[in-house]
Amino acid sequence: MEEAREPTRMVDIAHKPVTERQAVARGMVRMKPATLSRLKQGKIAKGDVLAVAQVAGIMAAKQTSQVIPLCHPLPIDEIKVEFRFHSEGVEITAGVKSTGKTGVEMEALTAVAVAALTIYDMCKAVERGITIDGIRLVRKSGGRSGTIVFE
Repeated sequence: MEEAREPTRMVDIAHKPVTERQAVARGMVRMKPATLSRLKQGKIAKGDVLAVAQVAGIMAAKQTSQVIPLCHPLPIDEIKVEFRFHSEGVEITAGVKSTGKTGVEMEALTAVAVAALTIYDMCKAVERGITIDGIRLVRKSGGRSGTIVFE
């Protein structure tokens, strides 16, 4: 006889205190040097790849609760999406701040993932072998657990 499973539910955060919460996530879009060079020079047919990816990441963070079923919708105070070039590709870092009852880790991770997918989409005509990897939370603060650094 099977055991009854717990019903899927959104966690009750009513009892949690409102605090300032922050999260930083990071990920990597790997590509060939020739593709990276074209991206840096603004020679990608679809336009300014990093500007579009930055806006996409910001928009995605704001809509996280619409695509991750059990995430609470949150008032977001700030979102930053930044890029750093490496010889093997583009590193994406997203930072999200909120004053609320639950953390913004999912928003930061979503921002990185969607910014990476946008870079992929805009560069795929130049190179089909682009990869996205290492998307992870690197820092969170606020709430009961305080500050945790994962890197």
